[in-house]
Amino acid sequence: MIGRIRGTLIEKQPPTICVDVGGVGYEIDVPMSTLYQMPELGAQVSLYTHLAIREDAHVLFGFSSLAERSTFRALIKVTGIGARIALALLSGMSASELADAVTRQESGRLIKIPGIGKKTAERLLLELRGKLGADLGSHAAATAPSSHDDVLHALEALGYSNKEAAIAVKALPEGIDVSEGIKQALKALSRA
Repeated sequence: MIGRIRGTLIEKQPPTICVDVGGVGYEIDVPMSTLYQMPELGAQVSLYTHLAIREDAHVLFGFSSLAERSTFRALIKVTGIGARIALALLSGMSASELADAVTRQESGRLIKIPGIGKKTAERLLLELRGKLGADLGSHAAATAPSSHDDVLHALEALGYSNKEAAIAVKALPEGIDVSEGIKQALKALSRA
């Protein structure tokens, strides 16, 4: 609905800024990466925006680039990830760094962000895989985890302990498709 805002920066109260557009002040929540790029008060700014309509409020989020905004939109589609956690992620790492962490399935990089625990990081890696547009070419293929690793991460994201998941994954045949592996592992876990 509101895709872009251009106006005069009149206030900075992290993580919120206020932009005057034709006499109307728009409060916009921004990640710290965008806030650091903001000029001095009184200067002209232009931001890509995302309007979130909730039952109790309409909240406008602003981003310095289209990549940041699309990453934010992908993040808020992940189960259990709200706008505040998405902003925290984009404050702690750039959109390209996040895409790289997802491509490489590096949960350790995500856990360093305040508000992101191990299960949340695993869920992010699972649900964002292939959705952030990170294409590292042959390097990604060389470091890509096996389907067994993907099944293990999926089971952990579903709440199974590492030990339970590892036992279920060990019983799977080599080279099994990830979705089929998850189904078989869940069946085995339900019988245990």
